[in-house]
Amino acid sequence: MNRILSRERAWEVVCKYIEGDTLRRHILTVEGVMRHFAELYGENPDEWGMLGLMHDIDFEKYPDAHCTKAPEILVQEGFSARFAQAVVSQGYGICSEVAPETNAEKVLFTIDELTGLIYAAALMRPSKSIMDLETKSVMKKFKSAGFAANVDREIIRKGAEELDKPLDWIISETISGMRKIAVEIGLDGSAAKAE
Repeated sequence: MNRILSRERAWEVVCKYIEGDTLRRHILTVEGVMRHFAELYGENPDEWGMLGLMHDIDFEKYPDAHCTKAPEILVQEGFSARFAQAVVSQGYGICSEVAPETNAEKVLFTIDELTGLIYAAALMRPSKSIMDLETKSVMKKFKSAGFAANVDREIIRKGAEELDKPLDWIISETISGMRKIAVEIGLDGSAAKAE
């Protein structure tokens, strides 16, 4: 899965298809976490990050065709068909029949939903920061079905099983990945200081 576009060019593609700040922040979050996991797995952070950056490319303009429209968009914009397939695997069992096979695909499948839960948990803190968020706090929120109810916990569990990693380890490393980009995603605590 070779990255064929520069990060700068890929961001131009993102801006062409995604205008909303919330979705842009989400994909930046997933990109950062994917880069972190790539380092843990001894893989290429640029390639893994690109998967995170492009994973919701069709979601804003074509919400009813999520993961269906993505391959067409990605290939048209210069990505390989293999890359497009890797992106589509993140919706396995929801909006795609393409199962995640590589470690990168399995991580993307797992952390896509998880980053949303962690983001919400960080915003609930008085600090509004990821920097002081602990794994045990997220585990409690994970077990509370009423918290961030739109986050599909079963996908996260299934992803952890596919990766053969404990859930708390995945949560801990996802937090670590998000801390690396806390300023870019607005979880550095500056929002609390501005209040």
